[in-house]
Amino acid sequence: MSREVRHRVCARVLPVNAAGEVLLLHGWDPAAPEAPYWFSVGGGIDEGEELVAAAVRETKEEIGVVIAPGELVELGREDTAFNWGEWHLVQDQTFFAVRLDVPLSEIHFRGLEPLEVGTIDEARWWRPDDLEADGGAVNETLLTMMRAAVAVAG
Repeated sequence: MSREVRHRVCARVLPVNAAGEVLLLHGWDPAAPEAPYWFSVGGGIDEGEELVAAAVRETKEEIGVVIAPGELVELGREDTAFNWGEWHLVQDQTFFAVRLDVPLSEIHFRGLEPLEVGTIDEARWWRPDDLEADGGAVNETLLTMMRAAVAVAG
């Protein structure tokens, strides 16, 4: 399958609870549903939008939780590329940590974009070491950023 290359700047959010766990989403490339993985909340910035504003917006859209911009702590950035749907995404993504003590029962996916509906099926609190042992992280950077998030927001 030939995929159109799409360049994006993204904001990624790693909510951390009092137990030192990070909230992640479980989903897949719609063109490869047989290969699911765990990934962080977040997505591309809108035209003219600042990274922090995108992080706040994506958190509300993807998990139904409102956070304040001042609660976010920038962790670092990553250049990455991967396939998703009809695109080969090339992303410059910045990760943010935020303290969030919300039970899973309050997390919902009602704000997902139409393209995302049906490609995310679960949210779960993870300890970085447990996710590493599970082997289901989208990539190694996620584990590194999870540990950094726990260090600053846990």
